[in-house]
Amino acid sequence: MNKGLKLLALILSLSLCTSAALLPGAGGSETKGKYYFKKTCKSCHVKDGDGGEVTPISKTTAQWTAYFDAGSHQAGKAKLTGIMDEKKLLDVLTYLEAHASDSPQPETCGD
Repeated sequence: MNKGLKLLALILSLSLCTSAALLPGAGGSETKGKYYFKKTCKSCHVKDGDGGEVTPISKTTAQWTAYFDAGSHQAGKAKLTGIMDEKKLLDVLTYLEAHASDSPQPETCGD
């Protein structure tokens, strides 16, 4: 293969990789995650609530990732997937990580 064709093949493959990373749905939706968090989680996770107060700044980005990777809830008594499906969990994780205590935009998730 000549140099021109090799260069063209390289450019095409790089542009495909770059555009695949930018496709919608590749990660979670921060906006949807905030909605699901408030709708599903905040009923128990408020000050003096059954689950104790939980906000995005309750953990660092790494701690949120580890929590969701473990996949358990209620001190290991329940699975996160029993609360909401995996797509919604990804959205919630995206929201929580974007506003974790060590993020550029920490947020308390007030109503």
